Amino acid sequence: MVHRALVVFGWRALAVLCVAIGFVGVFVPGLPTVPFLLVAAWAGGRGWPALEAWLLAHPRHGEAIRRWRERRAIPRRAKWWASATMVASIALIGVSDAPRMLHLGVVAFIVVVAVWLWTRPEA
Repeated sequence: MVHRALVVFGWRALAVLCVAIGFVGVFVPGLPTVPFLLVAAWAGGRGWPALEAWLLAHPRHGEAIRRWRERRAIPRRAKWWASATMVASIALIGVSDAPRMLHLGVVAFIVVVAVWLWTRPEA
C-alpha cells in the first residue's frame, strides 16, 4: 500500500513539474509549452486522471495533446517555430567560447531532433 502511494506521488510530482515548466514556457521565448504538457498528461494518466482529463479538455493546448496521442502529429507551424529556435540555438552556441566538441555535439543533437521532427505527420 505504501509502495503504491509513493508511485502515485511520483507520477503526480512529475505531472505538476511538467505543467509548471510548460506554464513558464508560455512567457519565456524559446521554451516550449506543449512538449511539457504532453509529458504532464502522460504522467497524469498514470497517477492523476483528473489532471489528465483537464489537460485533454484545455481550450488552448488540449487539441495538440489529443492530436499527438491519436496520430503523433505535429502542426507545420510548430515545426517551423521549433526549427527557428534550433537555428537560433546553433547560432548562440556558435558564437560562444564553449569547447569545440560541445559545439559539434549540440549541432549533431539538434540535427537529429530536426530530422525526427520533420518526419512526424502534420495535423
